[in-house]
Formats: sequence, C-alpha cells, structure tokens
Amino acid sequence: MLSSSTTTYEEGRLAAVKSYNILDTAEEKDFDDLTVLASAICQTPIAFISLIDDKRQWFKSRKGITQTETPIELSICATTIVSDLDILIVEDARHDERFAKNPLVTGDTQMTFYAGVPLVNEDGFALGSLCVIDQHQKQLTNDQTTALKIIAKQIVDKLELRKKVIALEKIHQELIDSNLFIQKFAAMAAHDIKNPMTSILLTAQALQMRLKKIDDKSCERLIDLNITSTKCLMALLDDMIAYSKSPSLLLTQKQTVNLPEMMRKVIGMINVPDNFTIQVPAENRQLNISSIAIDQIFINLLTNAIRYNDKEQGVINIRFSEDKNNYLFEIEDNGIGVAMEYHEKIFNNNFTLKLSDRYNKKGSGIGLSTVKELVKALNGTITLKSEPGRGTTFYISLNKL
Repeated sequence: MLSSSTTTYEEGRLAAVKSYNILDTAEEKDFDDLTVLASAICQTPIAFISLIDDKRQWFKSRKGITQTETPIELSICATTIVSDLDILIVEDARHDERFAKNPLVTGDTQMTFYAGVPLVNEDGFALGSLCVIDQHQKQLTNDQTTALKIIAKQIVDKLELRKKVIALEKIHQELIDSNLFIQKFAAMAAHDIKNPMTSILLTAQALQMRLKKIDDKSCERLIDLNITSTKCLMALLDDMIAYSKSPSLLLTQKQTVNLPEMMRKVIGMINVPDNFTIQVPAENRQLNISSIAIDQIFINLLTNAIRYNDKEQGVINIRFSEDKNNYLFEIEDNGIGVAMEYHEKIFNNNFTLKLSDRYNKKGSGIGLSTVKELVKALNGTITLKSEPGRGTTFYISLNKL
C-alpha cells in the first residue's frame, strides 16, 4: 500500500504530466531529433521518449518500435521514475529479477539492455523518461551516460518551453477575444446612444426656432446650452466609434487641443451642482494629444470629485504645467478622501469602496480603472495623494511623444 507521502507525490506528478497538454499529441521534429541523437550516441537500435500517466507509458517520440504506448504494468520506465537514480541501467534484463518475465524481454522486442534517464521538471516531478534499448547485453561509456543525461535535460527544457508557448498563445487569444468584444461593445453602445442624441438635437433646434419667434431669451439660453452639450456628446460618440474600429488611433491620431476650450467642453458635459466651484488653468496652452482620451480622463475624474464630496461648498482645482517631455496635471478636490491602503486598489477594475455618493448611488469600479488604462495608453502615469475627510489630489503625467 502506498504511504500518504508517496500518494501525495504521485497525485502531484500526474497533475504535472497533465499540465503539459502533451499526451496523445502528434509527432514533433524537435523531440524526434533528440530521440535519434540518443540512439546514435548510445549505439542502440531502439530509443524513445516516454511520458507516464496512471495507466500507461505513452511515447512522444520513438525509434525502432511501432507501438505508441504500453500498459504501465509492462513499463520499465515506470521503475526508472521511482528509482531515485539519475539514470537506471540494466545491462541484461534477462537476468534481472525485476524484468526477466516482462513481455518486452521475453516477447518479440527481445529487450536485453536498457538505460533510462528520468525527465524531471523544475518542480521535482518525474514526467517520464528518455530510454535506449538493445537486444544485446552491453554497457555505456561515461561519455555516453553523460550525453544521455544532457539530452534528457534538453527534452525537459523543450517541454517547459512548449508549455509556456501554449500558455502565451492562450493568453494572446484571450486578449484578442477581449479586445474584439470591447470594440464591438463600444461601437454598438455609441451607435445606440447616438440615435436618441440625434433626436434630442433636432428637437432642441426646432424648439430654439420657436423660442426665437416669441423672443424668450432665458429659454433660448437653456436651449443653446442643450444644443452645445448635445453636439459635444455626439462628437465624443463619433470619436468612440472611430476608436472602436481602430484602437491604435488613441496614440496615432493626436490633435491640437486648446486647454481652456477642452476644460469648458468637459465641464459642459457633466452635471455640476450649484454649490461647486471648478477652478481651471488660465493659461492659453495648446496640447498635442488624443482628444477622446483626455476628455474621458477628465470627465471621469471630475464626475468622481463631484459625486464623492460631502462638503457644503465643493471645490475642484485643476492645475497644469509642462516640461520638455510631459504634460503635467493636478486635480485637487475637497471631497471625502481615500484611505492610504486603497491608493493602489482604487485603480483596479471593479474595485469599489462600497460607499454611496451624494446621489445615494454606489460606484461600479469601472471609472478609475478606465482612467488608468487611458493614461497608460498615452504613455503616462497617474498617482494620488489623499487624506480621509480632507480631499484627494490626482497627479497625471502624459508623455508628449
């Protein structure tokens, strides 16, 4: 009966073998070349690379035999992987009580000489072995033994590389699928929003014409604001549709953006309560940057600064400077603040502080993660300084190149 420690090892070993996703795969030249090399160096007619699960030894590569697998009960390699030896050599299996009655010895294969090197991975699990076989009694020289061990190490390295390549391909495909979904979703959402926005614009313009006839100046101002905001939103939606078709536009399609105009546009697209003051940079600076990205960054940050503010008078100060390589922004508010232990976590997707905002709604955890991704896409960084009850300052650096 197996001990608990032996059982635990075998469970781990079988899991390791399975993790390589190699059992029952097709022949591969890299492995076949190493099998041929082992046969040539050891001067044996038979050589193979075996991987052993709980029922069989399966040959990933073989020379001199036609079988693709044998039951584990007949496997001499099964003895190799539990022998604690770096190489198991049987000079004449006919006179070895462990193998003398094995059908591989007594049958058509007529195995007499056997040498096997365990294929041990980086976690210490023996996955199988590299074996060479002859129908005659023989010995290996020290050089042949050393070479066989080196080839076995090469096989393990190839298994590890193959495993990593498969994992990377899977991750790559998941990223492609995810990006395709995001692009399709962005395009669909933008189109779905644009249709009612177009109706709102047309209705507002029709109402504007009627109000001009009755000379209602106060209502005209409200309608003008409605039309301006709607046009800004529709321009943003057009940018979203373009970006969903080609995400690379975020970096490649930069525009000259007037800083004060950009700030006025963004503020015009969000709901600013009467008890809020937003101080914007007075400098008439021109920025060469992705318009859709910078708009989204500030829409999210200003919206959050308003939502999570419990003061009688809300204040947001936006400061700007630049150096040779970067545009530098500071967005300071006097809101509820963020505890130190959450300064990194708040940028994680779907992470929230589980707090209700001034409108008694809870956040989704999407806004700040989106901001960080946009900043990252612009080759920039975002950090914050915050104190609970006193407010938060976000520091953004965006590369000019």
